[in-house]
Amino acid sequence: MLDWEIGIVVEVVEVKLRFMSRLIIDVREPEEYARGHVEGALNIPPAEIMDGAKALANVPKDTELVLYCTTGSRSNICKNILGSMGFTNIVNGINKDHVKARYNV
Repeated sequence: MLDWEIGIVVEVVEVKLRFMSRLIIDVREPEEYARGHVEGALNIPPAEIMDGAKALANVPKDTELVLYCTTGSRSNICKNILGSMGFTNIVNGINKDHVKARYNV
């Protein structure tokens, strides 16, 4: 992701946090996200999370982060990485269908 794209994502995250108590994050690749995702979900692939999750730089560490992918594997790995970065309220939502059902989105 280019620096200007990260800036836009950071702004989107900040706006979402003003109105929502949680962030839903699709950790699949952009092509997968484009084929269908939870409405309102941010797309932050594993490589970006491993690179420091710059899009989440201004997010309070206790914000509820609901991560999902296709099977729950990538979201579980990303959950562990974000936990090592200090985030404390992370949920592995498994996949988009689970997230839609659990959070009524």
